[in-house]
Amino acid sequence: MRALNIASLAVVSFCGLSALEATAQALPEAAGKTLIDGVCTGCHQTNMISQSSGYTREHWNELIGTMIDLSASKETQDEILQYLTTNFPPNTKRAAKAVPGPLPRPEFKEWTTPTLGQRSRDPVEAPDGSIWWVGQFGNVMGRLDPKTGEMKEFQLPTKALPHSVNIDRDGTPWYTGNGNGTIGKLDPKTGEATVYKMPDPAARDPHTAEFDRNGIMWFSLQQSNMLGRLDPKTGEVKLVKSKTPGAKPYGVKIDADGTPWFACNGSNCLVKLDPATMEQTEVKLPIPATTVRRLDIAEDGMIWYVNSSQGKLGRHNPKTGEIKEWDSPSGPKSHPYAIAVVDGIVWYNESGVRPDMLVRFDPKTETFQSWPINSGGVQAGIVRHMRATRDGDLLIHQSSTNRIILVPVRSATPTR
Repeated sequence: MRALNIASLAVVSFCGLSALEATAQALPEAAGKTLIDGVCTGCHQTNMISQSSGYTREHWNELIGTMIDLSASKETQDEILQYLTTNFPPNTKRAAKAVPGPLPRPEFKEWTTPTLGQRSRDPVEAPDGSIWWVGQFGNVMGRLDPKTGEMKEFQLPTKALPHSVNIDRDGTPWYTGNGNGTIGKLDPKTGEATVYKMPDPAARDPHTAEFDRNGIMWFSLQQSNMLGRLDPKTGEVKLVKSKTPGAKPYGVKIDADGTPWFACNGSNCLVKLDPATMEQTEVKLPIPATTVRRLDIAEDGMIWYVNSSQGKLGRHNPKTGEIKEWDSPSGPKSHPYAIAVVDGIVWYNESGVRPDMLVRFDPKTETFQSWPINSGGVQAGIVRHMRATRDGDLLIHQSSTNRIILVPVRSATPTR
């Protein structure tokens, strides 16, 4: 019991969440369940266990090792592993559909971030070639030198719970403080953060952000149902409520004209925001039950989006208003999530299946190809954001296992 108390308190303190705040899903009654309830729900919901693809004992041990160090209490570790191995062995209840095609599997390059259980996410490349990420549960921001593998982590202000990271034109990393209603920028030399608070207490959760060509940051606030603008020169923040109640603005991208576009994770819409007036123009998508996690904008101006709730990939032509959607390979429950358009090719992931799949779509031929995303020796999603490097490769992550991943898609050419 002493081991349980120590482990539980360590995880709760580390994540900034209490077990009571984590929504629990009933797990099978058996020896070890009390330990699972105490240790695991300090950081995440138990449905992340019950809805997993299940693992062997070896792979459960590897996965747990990315979250918490239980080596000090072998008895506790063995009991947890026995419970998980017995009740959640490998299964195919959410099996993905891999689509063959002309390209060989890309060589995924992985780095494991230092702090356990941090849920590393949203990697982005800086002008100097370094890769920055945030660890939301660990309340950290990190920097990776991909040439040497050297990593450094910076602790952020209390309860920031960073959701995403962006790099301004000077190379400074910024984070969205999803847990305390702030946006911050980090000085890598001192480790000090300059914090900008939201002017409205109802603006609780800055979510995803992008800089426009003038250096203005545009950002979403999902649960607050707001869209925001930050001028780094003055620190001024402007907010507007989403036109549609419950729209839950999520992903954001800037088009070639400097206009921000937002995805709606609570409604069937894309939102175009006038950068001068912040007036909203909604594009209603065809299926009423649609929700959209993220979008990206191709060089030809096409708006590509993931229809997450319907398991589809979509395209909106802002010039003609035409909207077209394609069924994702793994079906209506595949929950497409992150998306990036690189050299005219659309890349996204299917997060509702196991393993999490990296999907390639060629708009010219309207054909798909997909590959499973491994994370160490296990397949544990999910990719929540993806972005291109300056050279045209993909940066993704596996937050469940603290992995930052580079996918060299620029060298992926069809075999003959």
